[in-house]
Amino acid sequence: MTVVPTHSTVSSDAAVPARASAKPARTGLYTPDERKRRDQTKWTLVQGILAPVQFVVMGVSVFLVLRYLTTGEGLVAAHLSIVVKTLVLYTIMVTGAIWEKVVFGQYLFHESFFWEDVVSFFVIGQHTAYLVGLTLKWDARFLMWMALVAYAAYTVNAIQFILKLRAARLQEAAEKGARAADATAGSVTA
Repeated sequence: MTVVPTHSTVSSDAAVPARASAKPARTGLYTPDERKRRDQTKWTLVQGILAPVQFVVMGVSVFLVLRYLTTGEGLVAAHLSIVVKTLVLYTIMVTGAIWEKVVFGQYLFHESFFWEDVVSFFVIGQHTAYLVGLTLKWDARFLMWMALVAYAAYTVNAIQFILKLRAARLQEAAEKGARAADATAGSVTA
């Protein structure tokens, strides 16, 4: 049986170190340490290159898929474009998980990108289902529509990422402005 004292014999000064060692409150997408790791890792550049590449590949694929759906021509090109898009997606997901590990200390589902990672797995599931369907020779029109659904989900997710990253950039600019104003005010009073 544990006895719990009804009054504390520890001074309030002893509680301060425990609070000081607590995890700092997140005020934005990145803490200062995470931002530093983000800026120093090569994986940020890799993600910065792969993201627009994937979007261009998807744009070409959408064109080829819609061409097939409207004219019935170019089935092989449409399939090939979806396979390439899927391979680029797998690559960006693996490298993105590595980036997340370096920056946040865990491979996926960090609070900063939790929902984007969840939607990414839906998108990966759709692309993988397409590959399964292609292998099992499912109806081509069904596969094309499946790819378009995956592309729509990817586009929504990409917009979420862009908005979130833009907000982080705005926060960083505001913080730099505040530091510059503080430095100017400090030099005027000195």
